[in-house]
Amino acid sequence: MKIVSFGASYSRTSINRQWAQFVGQRIANAVPAEAVVHSLDLNHYDLPLYTVEREEEIGIPEAAHRFVADLLSADLVVVSLAEYNGSYTAGFKNLFDWASRVELKFFGGKPVVVTSTAPGPRGGLTVLQTAVERFPRHGAQVFAGPALPQFKVHFDRSADALLSEEWQNQLDEALKPLLETL
Repeated sequence: MKIVSFGASYSRTSINRQWAQFVGQRIANAVPAEAVVHSLDLNHYDLPLYTVEREEEIGIPEAAHRFVADLLSADLVVVSLAEYNGSYTAGFKNLFDWASRVELKFFGGKPVVVTSTAPGPRGGLTVLQTAVERFPRHGAQVFAGPALPQFKVHFDRSADALLSEEWQNQLDEALKPLLETL
């Protein structure tokens, strides 16, 4: 099983990329078949700002095609959304827009775990709710993970581990419906 994970941010030190990879590995460890987690760095998908006129001028950039191909190559996708002002990051929204021009249903009907984390007390809950509603329109079979609040309080980046049993239990509960289908 190939699991593709990514944090929906272009930050080089993205806590969401680390959180998505952690969740992906948690799933890989729980499935009976051999599973490998492939973590994407959105910085490898550098794109101009999407406009209809730009698409007419240059066509769809190769980076957008690669991103969609990487998603379609997976058996399962894990996305952790960074939240800027209650929504997607500008970079991810741009990638999302270009990807939808390659293939409207760019998740390809695959199971997609959608989660989020943030330094604040809501953990990106608003953007998580938006994605849970929106992603099915783009071919995602959505499984909602938790919005992990106060990332630095609940997650040890150097040990790549959740620090509280409460959050370990919440993550495991959120993943149960997905694991029952695999």
